[in-house]
Amino acid sequence: MRADRLVSLVLLLRQRGRLTAATLADELEVSTRTVLRDIEALSAAGVPVYAERGRHGGFVLSPGFRTELTGLNHDEALALLAAGSGRGEQVFGLGSALASAMRKVVDALPESHRATANDAAQRFLVEPETDLLSRRSPAEEVPRTAMVEVRRAVLAGHRLRIHYAAVGREPQWRTVDPIGLVTVRDRGYLLATRSGEDRTYRLSRVLAAEELPEPARRPNRVDLDRVWRERCAQFLADEQFAVLVRVNPARREELLAAALAVRAEEPEADGRLRLEVTFQDARHAEWALWQLDPDAEALAPRSLRTSLHERAMAAATRYTTSP
Repeated sequence: MRADRLVSLVLLLRQRGRLTAATLADELEVSTRTVLRDIEALSAAGVPVYAERGRHGGFVLSPGFRTELTGLNHDEALALLAAGSGRGEQVFGLGSALASAMRKVVDALPESHRATANDAAQRFLVEPETDLLSRRSPAEEVPRTAMVEVRRAVLAGHRLRIHYAAVGREPQWRTVDPIGLVTVRDRGYLLATRSGEDRTYRLSRVLAAEELPEPARRPNRVDLDRVWRERCAQFLADEQFAVLVRVNPARREELLAAALAVRAEEPEADGRLRLEVTFQDARHAEWALWQLDPDAEALAPRSLRTSLHERAMAAATRYTTSP
């Protein structure tokens, strides 16, 4: 909304001093023309913003100008700034909103606390992209327009159409009743019902979405934590294709990214890991383990070992003959 953008513009100028129209446009994710119109609107409303000409010019506020925002104490602001340093905000498409909120948090601090809170927040790193073994865990990408529609439907209590790409299937349109959104280790999920049946959709597989005008068929209040625990328990209890596998620890995350769930895990004497994981079906398991060869070995079931052996023999035959 424009009002929020105007507040963010003022906060940027207060906290950083002189800024060019191009820099403001990048920060606010709008065009320079929009920034110039906003500057005119602020000036007309009595905000003391003016332009400084020249090579190092830009827009500035009169010294001492301060917006009226609710104050926070040092620890409250630090908690919000530290929480905002994580990557989970990208899962629900709220990155730009978080940046705007953080500017307001900093501005709400007393002058004496502002610098120390900013410095303290820089000492915290929440959920970085790599761990100590340099294994990356990038946040999943969700189309922004789709995420906006999903979020609106969840909050407004409206039904939702999603174009969903389930593993190993062609994408299909489905109409669901959204219940809530959950993020776990930078993976986002939509909890919903479809024709009265519980459904859990991975947001990264939602290719497109459309909020519908009719109200969702759902209870007025929900304990999302309880619902998520129940769905997790049901997911693990459902009939799935279980596989016992030995894997190089360096490829563990790739295996877990492809599997549906991990039921057991233990280290072996040679440094490899032995895991019991589940897949959607035998075809899904064969595809996932083939990607990791030779860093993974299926120990059970025998049918999977046989299919992987046959696939490997076919590949070996192909590459031992001249093209």
